[in-house]
Amino acid sequence: MCGRFTLTHSREELARELGVAPESLGDYRPRYNLPPTDPHWIVRTKLEDREALPARWGLVNSWAKDRKSGFKNINARSETVQTQPAFREAFKSRRCIVPADGFFEWTGPKDARRPIWFHRERGGLVLFAGLYESWQTAPGEWERTFTILTTEPNSRVAEVHNRMPVILTDESADEWMYRRQEAGALMKLLRPAADDLLIATPVSARVNSVKNDDPDCLTATSALL
Repeated sequence: MCGRFTLTHSREELARELGVAPESLGDYRPRYNLPPTDPHWIVRTKLEDREALPARWGLVNSWAKDRKSGFKNINARSETVQTQPAFREAFKSRRCIVPADGFFEWTGPKDARRPIWFHRERGGLVLFAGLYESWQTAPGEWERTFTILTTEPNSRVAEVHNRMPVILTDESADEWMYRRQEAGALMKLLRPAADDLLIATPVSARVNSVKNDDPDCLTATSALL
């Protein structure tokens, strides 16, 4: 599962690493504790170029009457994404990447949860495999939403949780977004990240509250995994 993540890059850094124009990121701001149903950004391909678009985390299908399903659909299991009604059409033609630079999982008892931040050692992007949909919030008004695909964990994440987000390389991200890619080739991309891609850093318990979204959330602690 991926239930909280970060994207702390500046607008210019993010645009450069994604290969999009900085102005396309609109009102982007760094996020240190991004929760489900919040607005974020996705990237898809348009002709031969990448396009950054605003979207809300939690996929809501076009036929939905309200956004209640959004929280339930923050993640999609890669093993069943081709058959689940909420995701199968998006899997065919509305694939995207979700830019981040880390995600959280928790250890410890319920009354003393300790957040672990999984991230690249030198702060590089992690590109989650995603799907997107749009639904009408009111007649003529559309909202874009997305989900993050998950898979079995690599050995590093398995110490904390039994699922992890699918993380794509820059090359495989382009394969994932290519509209005419065959389903078999796509499924091969939905695998655990290399064991040495991420490091696990225990961070401040401020992350436990979605009200906190600032650099202090990522203050390293001495807590042990």
